[in-house]
Amino acid sequence: MHYRNGREAKNGDKVVQLTTSGGRINAVGILFDATPGNSYCNGYIAPTTGGAVQGACMVDCLHADDLAAILAEKGLDKRPAGM
Repeated sequence: MHYRNGREAKNGDKVVQLTTSGGRINAVGILFDATPGNSYCNGYIAPTTGGAVQGACMVDCLHADDLAAILAEKGLDKRPAGM
């Protein structure tokens, strides 16, 4: 099972789930109960901010570390000076 960017998905990963189109954030949390061999509707996300458990579709998720790297690559990992 793999995330949208091809990284191998593992239970216990911190993930960000995006909507199927439009790239909006749908859930943030910890992946659990995912079964290897299926990158689609497989497993659940336990929200780190509280609320209901979300179903996880691996192809709609990114590992939190990969998202942080994308933000750093674009220079968005730091607050602009003077703000």
